[in-house]
Amino acid sequence: MPLANPLFNLTKTSPRKDSTMTTQAPDYKAIKTKQNAAWSSGDYAKIGSTLQITGEMLAEATAPAHGATVLDVAGGNGNATLAFARRWCAVTSTDYVAALLEAGRIRAEADKLEVTFQVADAEDLPFEDGQFDISTSTFGVMFTPNQEQSAREMSRVVRPGGKIAMANWTPDSFIGHLFKTLGRHVPPPAGVQSPARWGNRDWIEAQFGATAETIAFELKNFNFRYASPDHFIDFFRTYYGPVHKAFLAVGDAAEALETDMRATIAQFNVATDGSMIVPSEYAEIVITKR
Repeated sequence: MPLANPLFNLTKTSPRKDSTMTTQAPDYKAIKTKQNAAWSSGDYAKIGSTLQITGEMLAEATAPAHGATVLDVAGGNGNATLAFARRWCAVTSTDYVAALLEAGRIRAEADKLEVTFQVADAEDLPFEDGQFDISTSTFGVMFTPNQEQSAREMSRVVRPGGKIAMANWTPDSFIGHLFKTLGRHVPPPAGVQSPARWGNRDWIEAQFGATAETIAFELKNFNFRYASPDHFIDFFRTYYGPVHKAFLAVGDAAEALETDMRATIAQFNVATDGSMIVPSEYAEIVITKR
């Protein structure tokens, strides 16, 4: 199955009888079906758990009150979920990939944390307006195809005075460039905008500014630390759904994809001992709703 690469905007157009061009509306349902298959492949929990520090830092930046109700949107295997639960919040963890929620449930049980888990689509959250004190997402909601709709949902479910807290990769980050590399080998779906827009201050202000009291936007770095570039490529090829699916899609051209991935790593790698230390920029965002 071709990978539904979620990081780029290649809008297809079709000719009209009057020789003008019109943009096709994205088939969001089909795109999400392919994305679900991509994120369900491999074992993202092995990748996601390495990012735990970003969830902890985001929870600290949000400064939740004791007992605050928190909705983790596109929560994956629960980085933000666990971070807020450790701070005595009442957390509902959601994702549209049930296997990821199960991985989060196992982590919560191991840490003896009380969390509610529920399958839910970030573009159509099954919760009331203003139901939560905080909605949050770490590198999750940014991958939804209908970005404007999921932004509205993130805001809708939060009460006035509540907060929307996110960690999102930026356009110039290592992960942004990694997905561009994948996109050169596996075409992305038509009409889908780059998820890296969620790491752009202007786009965040355009989506949330009308209902925001304040928007705190801080750039940070997460360091991808691996024994070597080969270790990173093998690990991501095995466990990270989008990369796993990309290698399956390219078939005999896998060597060319691996070569391009190695070049992308070299562009960012600051290690000098043969290992891999790659800083990847992300935006830590905390919005207070008016």
